[in-house]
Amino acid sequence: MIACVIRYEIEPFDRDKFEAYAQGWSEVIPRCGANLIGYFGPHEGSLTTAYGLYTIPSLTAYEAYRTKLAADPDAQRNHAFAKKERFIRREERIFLKALSGPLAAGMR
Repeated sequence: MIACVIRYEIEPFDRDKFEAYAQGWSEVIPRCGANLIGYFGPHEGSLTTAYGLYTIPSLTAYEAYRTKLAADPDAQRNHAFAKKERFIRREERIFLKALSGPLAAGMR
């Protein structure tokens, strides 16, 4: 099991748009094959940093997931919304493996 952590830099006055974008993934990500942990937005501190987090069994499964995501009409609409509204300044992905905790327990 690996986790994909997406770090977003968002426009501080468009947090409501980012929240709508995050909600847009609630059904799409699981439908396309990943386990959505959630999207997290600013509450205190930085007004421009947000995260998305999901798990997937392997990088091979990730490639299949990305193919399904690219063909999903709801995913296409959500991507188009973000592109049109320009509330995401920057997006970075990192893939991590669980070293401890509930996700790591199943790996031993």
